[in-house]
Amino acid sequence: MKYSDTDILEALESGQIEIDPPVPPEGIGAVSVDLALGDHFRVFRSTFTGAIDLAPPGTGGPAIDFDRIMDDLVVPEGEAFVLNPGGFALGITRQRVRLSAGLAGRLDGRSSLARVGLMVHATAHTIDPGWNGRITLEFFNCGPLPLMLRPGMRICALSFEVVKTPTSKPYSSAPSSKYKDQHSPIPSRITRDRQDGCGSDTDTGAA
Repeated sequence: MKYSDTDILEALESGQIEIDPPVPPEGIGAVSVDLALGDHFRVFRSTFTGAIDLAPPGTGGPAIDFDRIMDDLVVPEGEAFVLNPGGFALGITRQRVRLSAGLAGRLDGRSSLARVGLMVHATAHTIDPGWNGRITLEFFNCGPLPLMLRPGMRICALSFEVVKTPTSKPYSSAPSSKYKDQHSPIPSRITRDRQDGCGSDTDTGAA
């Protein structure tokens, strides 16, 4: 069952949902909360020409050091991050979000941004129950023109729904959670996948 604006306000009051810094009243819609863009981005270095082996550890080639092949960028106040056509980048929400073990979230991009070619979150829309941290965004410009992303702009919407039974494996305390407590856009940690395929892999609560 999805939360309405009334449910969201009650959950914020009771602590089931925490959003820091708080969202202003106009940022709460009928069934979602608007989140803003942070100032931190990661992009692949143009000098990297190798391939990324996506096979589970121990079954493919050498592991890729994503910190070596991606640049870490912080946009100065008042400036914008430019995403060129066909470009991909990781961003982050300005707000930290915490969910109780009985709530799951869903992250969606804005229709107005999609209509100019911006994909805000390419995959892994689910925010696991028990998530705590800022949310990494997977940007892709599928339009014909460069797009300027300014920190602080309204970038995505987060909705909430009750799980039938509170999870026994809250994301923030599960040992297999690869992106818990993130405060910056963390590169892929696919090399930490277990070979049996188990373990939480959602970044947005999601791995």
